[in-house]
Amino acid sequence: MSLTPEQKHLARHALGLPNRKRRSYRNRFHAFTGGPDHDLWTSMVTQGLACVDQGKAAPNGSRLDYFALTRAGADAALEAPEKLDLEDFPPIAAH
Repeated sequence: MSLTPEQKHLARHALGLPNRKRRSYRNRFHAFTGGPDHDLWTSMVTQGLACVDQGKAAPNGSRLDYFALTRAGADAALEAPEKLDLEDFPPIAAH
């Protein structure tokens, strides 16, 4: 699966990329419902590239949701020679 340029930008931000170590160091993004970032993340959830934990409602009627990339989403966001932090993305076991 591939990410749109806008989705890739958000995914890389969620991973803390780019950085000097060329390795992710987090996997999170918070977005308010109704905003453009939320819509892009919701699309990634539908594609299986991210997951969401719904937050609590805010006084203005919106909600701050917590998004995280799946392994497929994180892999799609990487650029050579970047790598994922093994703490957030343990190696996939071969069977």
